[in-house]
Amino acid sequence: MPNKTTETSKSTGLEERLTGALVGAAVGDALGGPVEGYSPDQILERHGGRVHGIVGPWNGDDWRTARPIAPYHKGDGHVTDDTLMTHALIRVYAKVRDHLTAYTIAEHLVPDLMTTPRWIPELEAEALPLHRLFLAEKWLVTRLHYGHVDPREAGVGNIVNCGAAMYMAPVGLVNAADPATAYAEALDIAGAHQSSYGREAAGVFAAAVAAACAPDATPDSIVTACLALAKDGTRTAIEKVCEEASRHRDFESALLPLRRAVTPYDTVGPDYRQPSLGARRPSRLHAIEELPIALGMLLVADGDYRHAVLGAVNYGRDCDSIATMAGAISGALGFPVPDDWSKQVAEASRLDLWAPARTLTEVTREIFTRDVHRRRAHEASLTTLLGGQGCSA
Repeated sequence: MPNKTTETSKSTGLEERLTGALVGAAVGDALGGPVEGYSPDQILERHGGRVHGIVGPWNGDDWRTARPIAPYHKGDGHVTDDTLMTHALIRVYAKVRDHLTAYTIAEHLVPDLMTTPRWIPELEAEALPLHRLFLAEKWLVTRLHYGHVDPREAGVGNIVNCGAAMYMAPVGLVNAADPATAYAEALDIAGAHQSSYGREAAGVFAAAVAAACAPDATPDSIVTACLALAKDGTRTAIEKVCEEASRHRDFESALLPLRRAVTPYDTVGPDYRQPSLGARRPSRLHAIEELPIALGMLLVADGDYRHAVLGAVNYGRDCDSIATMAGAISGALGFPVPDDWSKQVAEASRLDLWAPARTLTEVTREIFTRDVHRRRAHEASLTTLLGGQGCSA
């Protein structure tokens, strides 16, 4: 009998996949935001059970003052910086209408972040996106605009985290069904922002989204594509987490085992809000936590959007980014995002979650046409150089 995931994937077209991935990422982001930074036990105690949908701020009406370093309205369906950065990258694709590089990030993304006010849901106001970004993302402006650093190397020196990976879904979608090309493009782009395993995760996440777009994709085939490309600690962390995930069919039983599986590769340590001394430093032995866990939850859920995202959310720690990644991959596979969630997030965040997908679908078609012309021109040139013989089968 055909696998349900395979049948879902085969029946889903390009525009549906792009929409599912981008809306799915935003909704996962919004669901994870209010419980970010906490443990599964703390989430259980705070909410009197597991989170099963959109919830309010952790500190209720005191959200502005409870954590002065992060005076953001996380919760009530508000997206976070993961979605703001994803949409910003799509605006760059819409302007360039071709593949991107680290230089494109310097030329287009940085000015977008620092010059154009936009509605920021967590600030409940119009502001420059730069004013919402975490310091690791402000690094882009510091290094590229003020430091005039070579964009290909600007990520060196930044803390190593998921900051570049969290907004790389558009790269995977532009390179739909071509994980290797998505990986290479994301590595180039992410060089402006991150180094070491943070940059590597950006490439592998883009590859995962691209692999999910293949007509016969399954959670297993996505993980296989990631393992074929991932290097060093990132590869090992994905392998170990996914090996553990294969033993579970419910996120409740998987929460602690997946954390144990990723612990040897995570540098942050047991208390997410008080990172260890060695946290977020470059290493060939380590990995960001978010991507392996997102892939693990995808396996636990057999691709199902609701199950994968709720697993990511209830895992805690950096769960807005974990749920962003899990949501993007599941959506690209063709699993539907619950309408009630997407409508509530769009309304609460005052964002059209579907417009970026329409834009990126149009741009993806244009890029594919250009890629075909470039490939045919290359084939013609090589055929001439080979004396008209072409390549033998």
